[in-house]
Parts: sequence; structure tokens; C-alpha cells
Amino acid sequence: MSEPQKGRRGFLRDGATVAAGLMILKPETVFGSQANSAVEVGLVGCGSRGNWVTDFFIEFTGSRVVALADAFPAPLAEAGAKYRVESARSYVGLNAYQELANSKLDAVIIETPPYFHPEHAEAAVHAGKHVFMAKPVAADLLGCKSVAASAQKANGKVSFLVDFQTRAQPVFQEAAARVHRGEIGALKFGHVYYHAGHTPVNDVRGMSPEQATLRNWLHDRRLSGDIIVEQNVHVLDAGNWYLQSHPLKAAGLCGRKAPIAGNVSDNFVVTYHYPNDATVDFSSVQFAQGYSDLCIRVYGKDGTLDSHYGGMVRITGKNPWNGAEKDPTFREGAITNIKNFIESIRTGKLLNNGETAVESTLTAVLGRMAAYSGREVSWDEMMRVNERFDGQNIA
Repeated sequence: MSEPQKGRRGFLRDGATVAAGLMILKPETVFGSQANSAVEVGLVGCGSRGNWVTDFFIEFTGSRVVALADAFPAPLAEAGAKYRVESARSYVGLNAYQELANSKLDAVIIETPPYFHPEHAEAAVHAGKHVFMAKPVAADLLGCKSVAASAQKANGKVSFLVDFQTRAQPVFQEAAARVHRGEIGALKFGHVYYHAGHTPVNDVRGMSPEQATLRNWLHDRRLSGDIIVEQNVHVLDAGNWYLQSHPLKAAGLCGRKAPIAGNVSDNFVVTYHYPNDATVDFSSVQFAQGYSDLCIRVYGKDGTLDSHYGGMVRITGKNPWNGAEKDPTFREGAITNIKNFIESIRTGKLLNNGETAVESTLTAVLGRMAAYSGREVSWDEMMRVNERFDGQNIA
């Protein structure tokens, strides 16, 4: 089957999916979520990140894991033993997310490849479940549009939280507030980069080509959206936050200078043009040896905000401010998001950052489209074209 013929729901499987839904009710009606009660969660995607996040749900919120879903039996069995989930609530296969979403639980944790996030989120919201989802929201533009629709459907009914850690951290919140108050003046330029080493490659001996692709999804363009979408979206999200907008257009290049697996790029250079004549110089490297830094730096006429995911946050210039020498963004941001998510379920004060999460993911998609094509692409053109991850257009 050729690539255009395979839809998102057809990847690695045949046949149609069955959409069995529950009526969406008010949170206090469908969930027994009084204060201090254990919120029941289900995990879709039992890999290392899924386990890492779920451990925080248990440790910091007292949540109870009651259901699991994964494409592969081995990680499912390991997670089942770890979280003591009964076998009848452990669902295997690429359709397993549907069984989990339609089972009795309060919230769905989505820690799967970005390519599958749209259908997993849609199923959870359709079943009236709260959604906690890994970034990015999707791998391509159509996926982003689907998640935007799910987030809109969830609004006011269930919480819908995408796990962007930077925005959860107090020091970054204070930095953004100072910038938005004008303490460094009007923003005119940004220097944003994500420079890191190779992502790991899993052992796929004995697997079919399709299974091997899924096992090493980080190295597959279709499943991950390429590094600019899957990895670099962290810093692009923060750039949008500081600039209070998304870019109007972008131009860039990308390539594979030191590849180790798959078909993803390992470097991007993109120039983003924002409203009010602001320009952001973005770059990404995924093969650095002995060096790693995620930087979001913005320049105004009165000062500079220099911030680093997992590092220093400060303002220099007319209104200096020493925010932090080192911020534990990765771990503490995730924990804060999880705490806030569960608290929203217990109190009924629902959270929904779907709109900004989609906007940040689309910012990465715009950069990828520009780099893949080698020409300038506007935001409006991107929204019209309905580009797949590999540049193919679909109706």
C-alpha cells in the first residue's frame, strides 16, 4: 500500500475502527471526584516516558492506575505487573486505546507517538474522559486540526492538558510576565535553539519492518513529525509565549549530517517572522557530542531575556533580574502539570491549553514545511495546504 493510501487509522493494521462513545456529562456527574478521592487513570503507551509520567501521578497525586494500553505485549505486561493492573484491563494492539477510553476510569494519559495523538485524544474526549497528553499534539497539520477540534469539544466538560513543562514553571512564568509588562522593551529579535545529542535507537531484532518502525518511532518522520516537531517544539512553544503570537511566515533548511537510524533530519535552520517586525533565528542539532542546551533568548530595546530549559533564566539590561541559575524544568514542570491536572478533576475547575498547544505544534510544522521545501512559507498557506509530514498533499 502506498503512503497516500494509508490513513492515520490504517497504519500497521487493516480494517475499520469502531467508535463506541459515552455521553459527555459534567465532571461532578461522571466522576466521583470529591476532594481527596483517588482519581482513576489509564495509560496509553507503556514505554519509558509513559512509565515515568505515570509514576508521578501515583507519587504526587495519589492517582490509581486502573487500565493500560500498548501496541506491544511486552511493555504492557511489564507495566501491568508494576502498577498491579488486572489482565482484563490491559489492552494490547493499535486499537487498544479505544477499549481503554471506553472503560470505567476518570482520565486518559496519552504517551504514544505524536502521529497517533489525534485519534487517541478524540476517543478519550468522545468517551467523556479527561485528557493528559504528551507534546507535540500531532505530527502533521491535519492531526493538529483534529486535536484542536477535540480540545474545543472538551472545553467546559473535561480537562484537556498538553504537557508543556516550561509554561508550568514559576521562574518562566515570572520571566514571561516581565517581558509582557515591557521591562525589556518591544521585542524585535529572538535567538532560539535546541542543540542536543542523538536520541536512542532500540533493538528491533526479530521484529517485522512495521514493528521495527513503530518501536523506533522517534527516528521515523511519519510517526514523530521529525525532530523539529517532536523535540524542538519545547523551545518554539516558549518563543510563541514570550512573543504572544505565532509566526506569520518562515524560511529554512534541514538535512542529515550524521544520521544513525531512520529518516528524520538531524539539523534545522529556520528564520521565523512574527508580527510587529520581530524575527526569530531558530536552529536545531540532534547529533551534538558532549553538549546540550535548549535556549529561548529574546532581545528588546531595553534588555534581553536569556532563558534555558533546564538551565539559567535571567534578564539583563535596564531592568536586570536574576531569575534562576538552574531551573529543573523537565522533571518539576511535568510534576506541576500533573498536580494541576488532577486538582482540576477533583475541584471541577477544568484546564484546557489545547489552543496554545496546537499553535505551538503548528509553529514547528510551519518550520518543517519551509525547510523541506527550501522556500518561504506563510502561516496562511500552511493552513490551506494540509501537508503530510513528508510534504505530500492530501484532499
